[in-house]
Amino acid sequence: MAELSLNRARSIIRKALAKGREEGFKPLSVVVLDTGGHVKAFEREDGAAPGRFGIAHGKAYGAIMLGMAGRAQMARAEQQAYFMAAVNGVYGGQVVPVPGGVLVRDKRGNIVGAVGVTGDTSDNDVIAAVAGIESVGLTPEE
Repeated sequence: MAELSLNRARSIIRKALAKGREEGFKPLSVVVLDTGGHVKAFEREDGAAPGRFGIAHGKAYGAIMLGMAGRAQMARAEQQAYFMAAVNGVYGGQVVPVPGGVLVRDKRGNIVGAVGVTGDTSDNDVIAAVAGIESVGLTPEE
């Protein structure tokens, strides 16, 4: 299975943070996970709350573990709260089912990782994640 390189993960983070600054977003935290849900890279901007790692990780972790991006997770949580509660039980409370957890697909459509962004509104977090993913020639699934 294809994986994201460390270099690409770092590039995604750099571009996501740059997009946030360009748009005037609040300080962001960005994590990139591999297909096993392991952290490939993480950065927290100066001024971002220290607890943001857990939120960014939870957004990306839910996306990779469920194969379902944050927007789809939120819709599922709204329609079937018991399902997301059960999922969070299975994964030890690590899933944050809101926008900002974005799946990363290669040119063939294979999932190669996930990005989690937090710090501003969930919609703005998605904008930053998408910019980072697209900057390395991969396809985001919001």
